[in-house]
Amino acid sequence: MLPAMNRRPLLAAVTLALLLAFGAPPLHAFEQPEPPSGFTPKPLVKAKRRMVVAAHPLAAEAGLAILRKGGSAVDAGIAPHRAALTACYTEQVGRRRWLGGHALLRWEVAADGAITRVLLVSSDLGAWPIEKCLLEIARRATFGKPIGGAAAELLLPLEFSAHGQPPLWDVEQSAQAIGGQLTKLAACAKGIAAPPAEVAITLYVGPRGRVESVGFASPTTAIDDAWAACAEKTALAWHLPDPKGQVTKLAVRYRPR
Repeated sequence: MLPAMNRRPLLAAVTLALLLAFGAPPLHAFEQPEPPSGFTPKPLVKAKRRMVVAAHPLAAEAGLAILRKGGSAVDAGIAPHRAALTACYTEQVGRRRWLGGHALLRWEVAADGAITRVLLVSSDLGAWPIEKCLLEIARRATFGKPIGGAAAELLLPLEFSAHGQPPLWDVEQSAQAIGGQLTKLAACAKGIAAPPAEVAITLYVGPRGRVESVGFASPTTAIDDAWAACAEKTALAWHLPDPKGQVTKLAVRYRPR
């Protein structure tokens, strides 16, 4: 489990940005007036001030367009929870100053304004208690009815800046390091009504190959708390190659058969 919370002030940058996803069926903005026509999907780029975080790999796949105007119903729905979202990180990171990364939250909103699902579709933060906290806060947000009377989908990227940048093993190194231990996660699906079909797992490995922290995200499934608790316990018991005196970050994709 994670160490006890350290509440000392932490100089961590947390950037929030609002985006609008377009797909089928057509999704409608909450913005008044409606966004101008002619939005085209494009990778996100880092803005000069506070609007957009660094390029996100899901942007091109999802066809994201940036919702640029402030003061909207969308921004109003997020604003009361900004401090709480930040606190999920700052109150739990403790001495693990190497812990950081991005998280991408997605809300699915029905035509009547009801939130039907909240997902952590992407994260390389690598700390499930923090990611779980982000999800819990996100479920409290409300946005009102989408314009146009159709269902809508909203995305919120969060960026948590670590103190220093831990080395990152590539996909091949990560797969070799974890090896057959990944199959041990199959036991976590027992008794779970809807175990995740695809999970991105991010880990930090420290001295003697000990897993220091682990986190999960899924682009398609709401991660069950019981599954995640089991998966976290399982992954923390894995034995990985010793990174020789420095905490190292790695990631692997888990697709149970």
